[in-house]
Amino acid sequence: MPATAPPGVGHLRGTEPFPSAARRSLADPQLRRNLGHATATIRARSAGVIAEVPDWQQLREAGRAIKTDVMARLPELLEQLEARATEAGAVVHWAADANEANRIVTDLVRGTGSDRVIKVKSMATQEIGLNEALAAAGIEPVETDLAELIVQLGDDRPSHILVPAIHRNRAEIREIFLRAMPGVDPGLTDEPAALAAAARSYLRQTFLTTKVAVSGANFAVAETGTLAVVESEGNGRMCLTLPDTLITVMGIEKVVPTWRDLEVFLQLLPRASTGERMNPYTSMWTGVTPGDGPQAFHLVLLDNGRSAALADPTGRQALHCIRCSACLNVCPVYERTGGHAYGSVYPGPIGAVLSPQLTGVADNASLPYASSLCGACYDACPVKINIPELLVQLRDQAPHPRTEAAAMAAAAYAMDHPRLYEAAQQAVRLSRLAGRRGRALPPPLDGWTASRDLPDPPRQTFRQWWAQR
Repeated sequence: MPATAPPGVGHLRGTEPFPSAARRSLADPQLRRNLGHATATIRARSAGVIAEVPDWQQLREAGRAIKTDVMARLPELLEQLEARATEAGAVVHWAADANEANRIVTDLVRGTGSDRVIKVKSMATQEIGLNEALAAAGIEPVETDLAELIVQLGDDRPSHILVPAIHRNRAEIREIFLRAMPGVDPGLTDEPAALAAAARSYLRQTFLTTKVAVSGANFAVAETGTLAVVESEGNGRMCLTLPDTLITVMGIEKVVPTWRDLEVFLQLLPRASTGERMNPYTSMWTGVTPGDGPQAFHLVLLDNGRSAALADPTGRQALHCIRCSACLNVCPVYERTGGHAYGSVYPGPIGAVLSPQLTGVADNASLPYASSLCGACYDACPVKINIPELLVQLRDQAPHPRTEAAAMAAAAYAMDHPRLYEAAQQAVRLSRLAGRRGRALPPPLDGWTASRDLPDPPRQTFRQWWAQR
């Protein structure tokens, strides 16, 4: 089993460090307006429905406890899921990484003789780059989620876990539809209802004529082999019931032990994600039912670095994520930079801790620094992932410049020698005479004081205060 996700495939690694990408996003005022409006709207809706639940904190704690239990006995639960799903008529495949998962799915689609698949929104298939793998094999993937369709037609990348096209406003969406959607009415307006109707008309015939569907899974129940997908548009229901063959790609962390456990997450997820009391469409299926729905069902269980995260007793918290995006909607960094700056299909605070663990910290060394450590993500997370704790841990694991290591070594040496430390304190006190402009750090540390002020040194050191008393 590979320790981390393989390079060169999928969408877990960016082409440049976060700071460089973030500077471009910060220079785009339209992007910032789009993000600010969307995240503020979602935050307000979510806060309203969460306030209706008197035991919300107890639900969060229950979700955290269930996920902790799952991580402690994940191999056992996955074997149980495989056994129950197989008994119900499913074929279960194990994929060690993105390359293996893409090969399995591509071979399965080829085996049906189809050259087109319809897709339910799935972070796992985005993670492994399945669309690119299918296209390279001559198979056309068609996204059916409205936001994913906008991204696909715009030759764009998702920028949010829940709302992939959050960085687009409706005027931009209208322009994309007019340019790239076959058969669209030239008089299309940018009214949301008109845009949704255009997408529905475009997709309806595709639903009725495509024989293979690819989905993700929000949850899988080990005790019954049941898979669950929650969504808001009904496209998922169409994909999960109309085709002859259904292929589900699921990260191994999505399993829950029992139906009673699933009940907890079906209360947490909609409130934390879209600000709804329940998901408009919750679809569940168990294997194959003769004469009803797909007659061939394949479940691909994806690792792709998850075992590496699981091996870290603290870092495995990141695998608790239920992909609600609550942390993105409250994050001041995400709100200003958007999802593309993170380089990974998983943006925002959860992406800043999950992506480095899946790829290895060295491949995403800048992401743990894409945070102010304000803690808003921890407060918002419905399963209580301590994201600030993980960020600090990953910063410690990330490669550090030699200059930083030298500075820390010098500071450690000074603190280990009392007279030297006292002399350094005296030197700092003398900097008061130079005023603020004289207290900038010298190169190569001047990047710190270029954007923030050093605190005023105290008039009296602790040692002096102690000596007087």
